[in-house]
Amino acid sequence: MGILLLMFLVSSPIFAQTQSEIEVVENDTKREKDKPDYSSLPKNPKKATILSAVLPGAGQVYNNKAWKVPILYAGFMTDIYFIGYNNKRYQTFRTALFAFDDGDTSQFPSLNREALVRNVDYWRQNRDLTILLLAAIYALNLIDANVDAHLSGFDISDDISMKIEPNVGTFASAGNSMGLSFKLQFK
Repeated sequence: MGILLLMFLVSSPIFAQTQSEIEVVENDTKREKDKPDYSSLPKNPKKATILSAVLPGAGQVYNNKAWKVPILYAGFMTDIYFIGYNNKRYQTFRTALFAFDDGDTSQFPSLNREALVRNVDYWRQNRDLTILLLAAIYALNLIDANVDAHLSGFDISDDISMKIEPNVGTFASAGNSMGLSFKLQFK
């Protein structure tokens, strides 16, 4: 068996192509794979994504989903507010910690050094997380514009319906069985 496999792998093929023919075929398939065809879609996903990258919400307007823009900007504004709030608290406790190290305990007289360090770490961590949340909102803006453009050609007409009906089926040896069937109807 091993000798037969070795002979198969070593032997030259009966039908061979020249190297140039193989390169032409590979280049043609690479070109087809590199550029997806969006001509059948009403909206271009690449254009929607680029518009949203340049101006958040522009891709949603391009996709005729302008109602999402106020929600998107409300998310941006809320997150920017919390970035500022957390940064202000972080800076306050950081300044108080530096003052405490210099011997001034008047800013937060009831807190010791460990409590000030905990507060500095807490507010810095919150600020950093809200900055990451801002990046996530921006990424969701891009993803939403792209997905909406991809789904722009999806048929959501009333001509498609689904019915759930009881069903009685017969099997050759088992007899009758009861169950549910899902039926899609295209009108």
